[in-house]
Amino acid sequence: MTEKIDEMIERMQNDYIKFVRLQFVDIHGVPKSIALPSKPEEMESLFYDGLLFDGSSIEGFADISSSDLLLKPDINTYSPLSWRPEESATCRFICDICTSDGDPYPGDPRSLLKNALDDLAKKGYTYNIGPEPEFYILDEDNLGYPIPSDNASNFDVDPADKGVDFRRELSLNLEELNFKIEANHHEVGPGQNEISFKFDDALITADAVITYKQAIKAIVNNIAEFNNQKYSVTFMPKPFNGVEGSGMHCHQSLFKNGKNVFADPDAEYGLSDIGLYFIGGLLKHAFPLTAITNPTVNSYKRLVPGYEAPVHISYGLKNRSALIRVPAAFGESTRIEYRSPDPTCNPYLAFTAMLAAGMDGIKNKIEPGEPVNYNLFELSEEELESNGINPLPASLWEAYHSLENSELLMNALGPQIGNKFLDAKYAEWDDYRVQVFNYEQRKYLDI
Repeated sequence: MTEKIDEMIERMQNDYIKFVRLQFVDIHGVPKSIALPSKPEEMESLFYDGLLFDGSSIEGFADISSSDLLLKPDINTYSPLSWRPEESATCRFICDICTSDGDPYPGDPRSLLKNALDDLAKKGYTYNIGPEPEFYILDEDNLGYPIPSDNASNFDVDPADKGVDFRRELSLNLEELNFKIEANHHEVGPGQNEISFKFDDALITADAVITYKQAIKAIVNNIAEFNNQKYSVTFMPKPFNGVEGSGMHCHQSLFKNGKNVFADPDAEYGLSDIGLYFIGGLLKHAFPLTAITNPTVNSYKRLVPGYEAPVHISYGLKNRSALIRVPAAFGESTRIEYRSPDPTCNPYLAFTAMLAAGMDGIKNKIEPGEPVNYNLFELSEEELESNGINPLPASLWEAYHSLENSELLMNALGPQIGNKFLDAKYAEWDDYRVQVFNYEQRKYLDI
């Protein structure tokens, strides 16, 4: 360990690092950080002992009566921040959170996922995820209101697609942050974009999602400032009425002894029994799971018919109207795609919860039934019901009430995170339901 720390301190000096950011997330997955001057003589004790901070000011963390918590940098998450100026070169370490005694803190979302993956490793498995976080690049109209940056659509090219230069610059910067970029393109909605990166171990991927969102916002903001423009980025699930929402489809698979256990080339669909059972578990727990993968009031304005987002609890082969899609199965690349999550979710909680649901399916051999091979959006509610296909929650209220009654998912979150998460969702819904919106005024003022 001492040798590794010495190598890291030397690397930071070679990168001319002036400041160190110690980063973590709150219960919602919102990044927080504490910045320190990079002084080689102080880095060794930082890596060994960590840094105390006040956890009572972070939502979902400690009470004021036991507020002292400890940030422990994960030395493997070192990353210079490419968008910071050279004269104040800054690096970032993602931290685990401990109690002041050095024990893992039960309210830390990252530690929750680490523990779940450690338990999974004892069964011989590793869990890989490849997310696809979509986002909108925004401009402003003459009154300063946000509007999409262009009117392009899926896979359009310039000049209609005004995100080409942004995505190129973003891709280059993300590669400097060690992302393995697979592709980038304009999405369906006006001003909507996607930059996909390769799947990896679930913890590495969860860290990457946080970094991805933070980097994209910062880089676009820097480009806009440099060019005296007003562009910005939002990961809001449904930023505009009448256009497609932004999702974060999660491709996932299990490996054992280096082999993809979802793959079975001799099976009818190229999918093993383990893969089918994993799907069965996700389908069984999909309703309460949605509270975690789609955690905001706005999330449920994306999960409506007509905009390609899933609405019904089902799975299909290559079927994009289903909640779970099985892309063409090709050996080690065999995977399932869970399509409801959106970028507002806390990836540490969402990945933990999806894993718990899938593993419950494997443990109890939950059959998912036959895949759906028709367009679910074209069926009436009566036809869907007759086929045994149930809807996802229509509101955050429905979702969190289902979550609080899910023994499996509440156990997966643990008592502290589970209860704090529910408290936050109760408060969010209560705040939302007392608001009066322009739509209501237009519709009802004359009654």
